[in-house]
Amino acid sequence: MSRLTKSMCWDLVTVKKDRLNAIGAAIYQKPASNDCYNKRSKNVPPLCEESDDPNAAWNVSLQACMHKVPEDSTERGSLWPAQWPERLEQPPYWLNSQIGVYGKAAQEDFTADYNHWKTVISESYLKGMGIDWSSVRNVMDMKAVYGGFAAALKDLKVWVMNVVPIDAADTLPVIYERGLFGIHHDWCESFNTYPRTYDVLHADHLFSSIQNRCKLVAVIAEVDRILRPEGKLIVRDKAETISAVESMAKSLQWEIRMIYSKDGEGLLCVRKKFWRPTVEEPIKSAIV
Repeated sequence: MSRLTKSMCWDLVTVKKDRLNAIGAAIYQKPASNDCYNKRSKNVPPLCEESDDPNAAWNVSLQACMHKVPEDSTERGSLWPAQWPERLEQPPYWLNSQIGVYGKAAQEDFTADYNHWKTVISESYLKGMGIDWSSVRNVMDMKAVYGGFAAALKDLKVWVMNVVPIDAADTLPVIYERGLFGIHHDWCESFNTYPRTYDVLHADHLFSSIQNRCKLVAVIAEVDRILRPEGKLIVRDKAETISAVESMAKSLQWEIRMIYSKDGEGLLCVRKKFWRPTVEEPIKSAIV
């Protein structure tokens, strides 16, 4: 580790041992400039090629190379973000020259998204859904975009997993810059978590966006797996998609807490119940 980290230009800050079990712990610091990289006598480990994308974060093979430190003040990673909670509410400095997900300038998109979710949560989710948020701890935003939904919940004692679908814009860097948790995922595959983990799942125009790639019933079955009994699913989507999800929720014996549609858009809130079949029926195809 000492030889490798030295060749990678990391500084050894300190080495100490735990008083209880004498296990050693070392703290290293990554360089903040490319000066050390340029002065190395041997390019080992090598610097990555210019064509290698340091932002690639989904289904990418590991490479034994290091990316240069961004030195342009407009690049992500060249400066530290603002302190918490300011970093949660302010657009990252490196969004200046980019176009946002919704077509406006990225900083304007970011602010509009945050204000939208603050209004929705304060005026609807906290009051009109019948959810006892004091009992909620684990929340998932299944299509997070900038993480505005999670940011708007900052005053509640909840933990939010922000999921960015792989076929959506890569906004995960924004989510991390805000100090939030996040992950890429393909909702046509199972989610890597234990069953009955989440108290609330939130899906904003997710289900309609994946219906052309996989069967919605399989995705709803996955939702049933990771949602705790008596947990809530909140869906905002097209009216026809809301109708399809409502039908599946009823077949799962979920309770419809609220449903609303207007001008082709809809909102649905359902509660998973402890229901189990009372009569066991043999599956003939499984009997040899």
